Amino acid sequence: MAGMLARISFYPTLLYNVVMEKATTRNWFDRIDDNVILGALPFRSMTNDLVKNENMKAVVSMNEDYELTAFSNTADKWKFLGIDFLQLATTDIFESPCQDKLFQGVEFINKYLPPKERIPSLKTSSLPENTGTVYVHCKAGRTRSATLVGCYLMMRNHWTPDQAVQHMRKCRPHILLHTKQWHALRLFHKNNIEQQS
Repeated sequence: MAGMLARISFYPTLLYNVVMEKATTRNWFDRIDDNVILGALPFRSMTNDLVKNENMKAVVSMNEDYELTAFSNTADKWKFLGIDFLQLATTDIFESPCQDKLFQGVEFINKYLPPKERIPSLKTSSLPENTGTVYVHCKAGRTRSATLVGCYLMMRNHWTPDQAVQHMRKCRPHILLHTKQWHALRLFHKNNIEQQS
């Protein structure tokens, strides 16, 4: 039922996001730090600008397949363009990414940090240098993707969930985290940051 409601609402809410970006001060995407952009669905028409102007080397999508097919690049198209792509499909509106997906996403982002800034406890810390920007997105860049970026910020900076969300809100004021997303952030912090302290 949740999946069906998410599908039905996809196009109307995507249109709403486009209107809000045009009619308000909201940006389609916002830079969170030197290596991560948090944004809405990257339309195909944006690809060249993201690669050229933002040094985009990789994309993490929290979208399900049906959300990507009409307007965004598929995994094969990203690969053809030389962009590393990771899809961590999570149902919109009703779900938060599971802990395994959040950890996998943070590991993926870690590959693109400068080697001296990588999170040492992750297996990607010893990979060759491939520094660049990772574009992390869902449909609106507010909830699913913000949950992942919050986990990345906590792990990279040893922040609490509140500190991570506060930073994201400075960069992208319209992020929207509900009870499930806050729970996911707190659980990730407990399992991956508190245990290392």
